[in-house]
Amino acid sequence: MRAVLSKTVGGPESLVVEDVLDPTPKPGEVVIEVRAVGINFPDTLIIEDKYQFKPQRPFSPGAEISGVVEGVGEGVKGIFKGDRVIAVPGWGGLVERIAVPAASVIKMPDAMSFEEGAALVMTYGTSYYALKDRAQLKAGESLLVLGAAGGVGSAAVELGKAMGAHVIATASTNDKVQFALEMGADNGLIYPAGKMDKTAQKELSGELKLASGRDGPDVVYDAVGGDYCEPALRAMDWNGRYLVVGFPAGIPSLPLNLTLLKSVSVIGVFWGAAVARDPAAHMANMADLLALYAEGKIKPRVSRTFPLERADEAIQALGDRTAMGKIVVTVES
Repeated sequence: MRAVLSKTVGGPESLVVEDVLDPTPKPGEVVIEVRAVGINFPDTLIIEDKYQFKPQRPFSPGAEISGVVEGVGEGVKGIFKGDRVIAVPGWGGLVERIAVPAASVIKMPDAMSFEEGAALVMTYGTSYYALKDRAQLKAGESLLVLGAAGGVGSAAVELGKAMGAHVIATASTNDKVQFALEMGADNGLIYPAGKMDKTAQKELSGELKLASGRDGPDVVYDAVGGDYCEPALRAMDWNGRYLVVGFPAGIPSLPLNLTLLKSVSVIGVFWGAAVARDPAAHMANMADLLALYAEGKIKPRVSRTFPLERADEAIQALGDRTAMGKIVVTVES
């Protein structure tokens, strides 16, 4: 079978497509014929050894997949050959077939496409865990989303609306803000791209507070980091919750005195570790997300697709931070 492999440390250009042996299911595993692979920000990091996990090379990136069960290992119950499923192996997904633990497999609704299935778990799973479990977002509260057009950001916009929040979407271009508004945001704001001095940060903070329509946002969902962190923190309302999700713009230094003055809680969101520590809670959240999908309240937006042999271009497109919604690699059956 074909596999996209990272054999040396490097960017997307270092990836190669080679033939490797087909997997066979061990006890408790299933083999999935991959139909689609969701591309996520960790894919840009893991091939450069900048992610929390560093798999032994050669390995394939690709953290989440959808496909059809092709083989079932000994002891597996409730999953059968031919089932349409989703799985999140963490890496190894940019292949034609993959073996995964049966306990981690999620059955896809009949109405869900393979592209949607590959775009659901990591972005919506992260954002739902962040908003529901970490921030305990309540109906009627205001939610400010930084990076609202990206994968996790656009999911946060959609989920915030589904949970009854007033959502303010921010992004670096008009097209991205318009995309977030189409996802259901109540208001949108374009923030400056690149580095900001203190004057620009102060100006942005005032704009963020004004855009919230009240005394500042109750919850900030920060999937950007960098120079955007402090302005968003300064704009927050009393007893706000600041969700730390990611750092594509860099890891910020946080002035802790602001958290004291506003009684703000800064909350880390490490979804992958949370899933490993409490798989039952993860599966309950996934059941909620599938119910929201069935009700039409969420729908993964796939903006671009690439074939398997062009997976390097897919990862590059995400790394360039030009993508809106999700990028998906499709695998021909």
